[in-house]
Amino acid sequence: MTVSIIIPCRNEASVVEALLQSVANQQPPLGGFEILVADGMSNDGTREILLRVAQRSLSPEALASSPPMRVIDNASRIAATGLNAAIRVASGDIIIRMDAHTEYAPDYVRQCVAMLEQTKADNVGGPARTKANTYMAQAIAAAYHSPFSVGGARFHDVDYEGYVDTVTYGCWRREAFGRFGLFDEELARNQDDEHNLRIIRNGGKVWQSPKIKSWYRPRGSLGSLFKQYRQYGYWKVRVIQKHRLPAAWRHLVPGTFVLTLLGLFLVLAFCFLLSGVLEGSHALIIFHSVVLALAFLGRFSAFSLVLTCSAYFVAVLAASLVTASRAGWKLLPVLPPVFACYHLGYGSGFLRGVWDFIIWRKGSAASLQALTR
Repeated sequence: MTVSIIIPCRNEASVVEALLQSVANQQPPLGGFEILVADGMSNDGTREILLRVAQRSLSPEALASSPPMRVIDNASRIAATGLNAAIRVASGDIIIRMDAHTEYAPDYVRQCVAMLEQTKADNVGGPARTKANTYMAQAIAAAYHSPFSVGGARFHDVDYEGYVDTVTYGCWRREAFGRFGLFDEELARNQDDEHNLRIIRNGGKVWQSPKIKSWYRPRGSLGSLFKQYRQYGYWKVRVIQKHRLPAAWRHLVPGTFVLTLLGLFLVLAFCFLLSGVLEGSHALIIFHSVVLALAFLGRFSAFSLVLTCSAYFVAVLAASLVTASRAGWKLLPVLPPVFACYHLGYGSGFLRGVWDFIIWRKGSAASLQALTR
């Protein structure tokens, strides 16, 4: 069987040549493979690199030793539209997705095909391994593999093998897209999670194997991590709205936590301000009972807020100690803010998504449509 490797790409000039070389070095399946890169109208030199490599790959000398490569326009500039454009023109019996900020084992393609055949699943993939070079990226990667940051999602467990709710990237038989549909082009993020959810809820199976090895390069700063997970939380609301039920209840926890903090703070501020207004009123006797009630509510809110923050701090500290013992004690000073970025970024994005998609019903915010790196 032939394989089509599809790669959504935009403004990846710093990594795209290494990516393409990694793909070209894959152990070929029996039927061979092709490479289809859906470029989101890159303007940083990526496009020129892609066209140069594509032209070189089609020469008679190159075709004898490496797979052919084509570049496809992705005018909408989001991953889902690029993936769908590549799938529509792919000639392979099997479709394998790859992303730019990832390094792939030489047998990645071969293992994907083997697992697809062995398990008879509708989608197979490997766990989310990470590879980081800078100090902050190493801390972000270490927290990424902690159940505390991701709620026990199995695709973050590099040793787990079995059925899962989603996998990294994916490998499908071509007919799977006829059964379950293409990627949802409304979603700037979470299009892979939503597609796997659609597979499972329509009777399909998703399988993870640690034999399928790739290494994702995580974000390198707290700001970029916060923005990334804010988008994940935001678009998760649209996925839940579409399917009327979350894929896992862990997706609701960060939003609930941030809402609790916000609610307690607003109640505390309201009680403080209104008490000040009433205490200065000439009708103080009339409002005496109201002032007492506000004072009680304010104290209760303050106590609850302090208790919630303290409990969270203890949990973050415990998770940081466990993570540092595994990944290196040098990371301990920055692990607490890293965990906070995962939770607060996702939670604040989730609440914004609830407001935009469910309460206000105005559609997605432009600031949360553009992908960040």
